Amino acid sequence: MTTTTGTLPASFQRFRRLRSSEGLRSLVRETRLDPADFVYPLFVTHGDNVRAEIPSMPGQYHLSLDQLAGEADELRSLRINAVLLFGLPAAKDDEGREAYDPEGIVQRAVRTLKQHAPDLVVITDLCLCEYTSHGHCGVVRDNQVDNDATLPLLARTAVVQAHAGADIVAPSDMMDGRVAAIRDALDESGLVQTPIMAYAAKQASAFYGPFRVAAESAPQFGDRRGYQMDPANAREALLEIEADIAEGADIVMIKPALSNLDIIARAREAFDLPLAAYNVSGEYAMVKAAASAGYLDERLATLEVLTAIKRAGAGIIITYHAKEAVRWLS
Repeated sequence: MTTTTGTLPASFQRFRRLRSSEGLRSLVRETRLDPADFVYPLFVTHGDNVRAEIPSMPGQYHLSLDQLAGEADELRSLRINAVLLFGLPAAKDDEGREAYDPEGIVQRAVRTLKQHAPDLVVITDLCLCEYTSHGHCGVVRDNQVDNDATLPLLARTAVVQAHAGADIVAPSDMMDGRVAAIRDALDESGLVQTPIMAYAAKQASAFYGPFRVAAESAPQFGDRRGYQMDPANAREALLEIEADIAEGADIVMIKPALSNLDIIARAREAFDLPLAAYNVSGEYAMVKAAASAGYLDERLATLEVLTAIKRAGAGIIITYHAKEAVRWLS
């Protein structure tokens, strides 16, 4: 056999030929990020002229309703087409009543956004944890979250959010059977065209800490491991996704994203529905903190993280990095 330089065989491949310039690297790039991939979370609150930075999440804000038009304009200028709304209520109670109050903060935010920017896709997080005095995602009986007693409240919340104009409702509570209950309630209310994006495989993760500060939703006793998934269970995650699809989910979500790239990839292979992944607050805050300390290049690290999530198979990426990522990509 003839050889080239040294002892290399003539048949060896020169992969570096297509890496020698940015133009060549871009030409053969397999995974591309696009502004249409991103959903940007927003935290809405009562009051006027409120734009208060969230200490645990630099660059993210609590926003009053009068700030939303400007936010929508900025997102549309960046070609980010979707938002995910979380609400901070005026008051909390044992059953999270503001979640399903037609004049609750999220319902008012939906109407504000749809009036100003009708083409913006408005997704509403559907859970009780931000609204309950105990901080759990459902009705508490004897210090336990009562799954079946929670379902009617989730269904009621979904109907109220959809009537307010939500394009998609997104249950994040992890109660068993909630997708079926929500689908039935929407259909019975004539809201058959409202899609459900289910937080289908949502783990009991340490990476939610900064969000719980932002949403003021930390449990007042115990934790959420009795209803959110054990991070160790991949097969169970696929069963959860399969169950939500069978109950009527239109989009399924995996959360957190970075610690579940394997499950994202397996879900993409197993299911044909649109697949979302949530690049959660702790993942965001880690990059911000490391960049602030000078330990890494924020731009390169952020784009690498988001590319990995998309490469694993997520077509929809919910991320607090969305605005910065689009600016860097352009």
